[in-house]
Amino acid sequence: MKKKQLVVLGGFVLLLALLTLLTYLVFPVEQMLPAGIEAPSSTLPGWVLGLANAGIILVVYGLAGLAGFWLAGRLGLPGVYRQGAGWRHWFGIPLLLGLALGLILVVADRLFAAVAGWQGFPHPQFPLSIFASATAGIGEEILFRSFVLGLWAFLADLVLRRWRATQSALWIGNLVAALAFSAGHLPSAMLLLGVATPGAIPAPILLELFVLNSLLGMVAGERYMHQGLVAAIGVHFWADIVWHVLWPLVAIWI
Repeated sequence: MKKKQLVVLGGFVLLLALLTLLTYLVFPVEQMLPAGIEAPSSTLPGWVLGLANAGIILVVYGLAGLAGFWLAGRLGLPGVYRQGAGWRHWFGIPLLLGLALGLILVVADRLFAAVAGWQGFPHPQFPLSIFASATAGIGEEILFRSFVLGLWAFLADLVLRRWRATQSALWIGNLVAALAFSAGHLPSAMLLLGVATPGAIPAPILLELFVLNSLLGMVAGERYMHQGLVAAIGVHFWADIVWHVLWPLVAIWI
């Protein structure tokens, strides 16, 4: 069972590296940045940048995935997937949750944009948005759910073990991972708004960034704790498909 799970984990890391390489091969760097952001000058061809980033991903996300897999074992979590759970839990439920979350993100972004008086968070251009949704779904779940959630839940469990409060430790880890996931979007928001510190981000925009990303993170974390990494990736991927792919295509007609 462990060997099969490690094979699946390795497959996800390899897929993430391949998608990253293809992104640099197919799309210019300028298209990967938000509108209005100037790309840094570089004489390196796309395939070199793609290979370099793919290599970094294999090392960093591979190690994070292995560490998360070990932490899951110590915490009694499914790890990569729950054995015998079936496609309903690996695919069906994550699909439905992801689609629902995507719709919530769309509606909430419109409401926050009206309050903040701005256009809302931008989306990658199509079809780059599909690649971005896949790489974010895989990479961010390996990093934040498998590793960060697992690490903080493990540390919290060490403190709470005498009270046999492993479930409380898991939800502490889930909350920390969701907040860390939200904070990970601060640099791109600062770049988009042209500000030097997180404190300079307008309060409604900062609130939206943390509320919506934390919501996605908590739901993905709940699926990770019950059904494993595959389910968490599914929730994240399908939410991003609605948010970053389908909604921008529909919005141009509204």
